[in-house]
Amino acid sequence: MDNDPIRALENLLDLERSALVQGELSDLGRLAPEKENLIGVINDLHVLESDDLIRVQKKVMRNQALLNSAAEGIRAVADRMSELRRVRQEFSTYDASGQRSGFALRRQAKLEKRA
Repeated sequence: MDNDPIRALENLLDLERSALVQGELSDLGRLAPEKENLIGVINDLHVLESDDLIRVQKKVMRNQALLNSAAEGIRAVADRMSELRRVRQEFSTYDASGQRSGFALRRQAKLEKRA
């Protein structure tokens, strides 16, 4: 770890951003403990304002926006997969008044062999 915890956190935030942009979400779990540790060390320093902290705060906000976008993307994929599963299990139609009617689809028909 760098002797300057603010600089070390800044470097770690750059790694986090890179993982987010490249879609390497599994790397985030590996980076989280060190990030928490560095934030704790910085909090213990009781430094209220500095150009370095302002720069780090901007990177934290940038990464949070990327994390939010990644989470929204994951939710969208999960919703889409759920919808596709539902479509495979049910056939829906709408009548003239706009009312939806759903019909459950049978699973794949099984052939029965008789002697």
